[in-house]
Amino acid sequence: MKNSFSTIEEAQKHYDKQMRKQNSKGIPEFEGYSPNDMYWIINFTFQEGSPVQMRKLTETEYDRIPIFRQVRHLAQTLLKEGEIKLTAVGNLPVRIVAELYPLGVSDWWIEYKKTKLIREKDSESVHLAMILIELMGVAKKRKKVLSLTKTGAKVVSDNIALLALLIDAFSRQFNWAYFDGYGENKVGQLGFGFSLILLGKYGSEKHDDKFYAGKYFAAFPMLMGGLVPSYDTVEHEGASCYSIRTFERFLLQLGLITIEQENKLLDEKIIVKTEIFDRLFKILPVGRA
Repeated sequence: MKNSFSTIEEAQKHYDKQMRKQNSKGIPEFEGYSPNDMYWIINFTFQEGSPVQMRKLTETEYDRIPIFRQVRHLAQTLLKEGEIKLTAVGNLPVRIVAELYPLGVSDWWIEYKKTKLIREKDSESVHLAMILIELMGVAKKRKKVLSLTKTGAKVVSDNIALLALLIDAFSRQFNWAYFDGYGENKVGQLGFGFSLILLGKYGSEKHDDKFYAGKYFAAFPMLMGGLVPSYDTVEHEGASCYSIRTFERFLLQLGLITIEQENKLLDEKIIVKTEIFDRLFKILPVGRA
């Protein structure tokens, strides 16, 4: 039986209702979440309406987040000293690099290849901390001098506010392609909240990184189109790109996972979420978002 509408407005209301109904249906590739849920996951990851909610930690729990320890120490140093004179190329001096490095995730080429730590860019985690503290609006660089902003002076002793700024800058403002050679694409960064959902659901048990990559690309298959592999398959290149960006350079830096890997040069990584993950994030089940 065909629908009959007396006005265009009536027809539009009907189709709008049908569209809302369709967008509210759970999708297997979205782990049962709906397109409406995914809209919030992608665009408003931690806001009310999203299945991913951020929670406050205890004071001691903040100390278990490596990149947070580095950013906070740098901010506290600026508060104490007033400013830090940078090198001729605008990087942190050796003294500060030496202080920050032990607070963060160890760089394997420094630990295992015995590379000497001299410059800021010798350590990925130290360089990342420097980038993030500026993106957060906590510090500013002027004429080879780093100093706190007004915002930085306000939040340097407020762990809750400081971590919120850090996660926002890390997840949305920082370019996840910066450290790698996979090209300028949004693999990993687009829909990072969905990776948090996957980790919340499956992270208590051991799964390799390819397990998560498969689920991520099932939800975001269009991202495969932005990859141009030089010698490998698109699928393998995508999984490798996703794994490095999401696990090594994001979640590990935040202390949210552990990675088991027999050989750093081999692809397979076994991922398990840490206790801090469940303390920091509350993942609402399907139908409750």
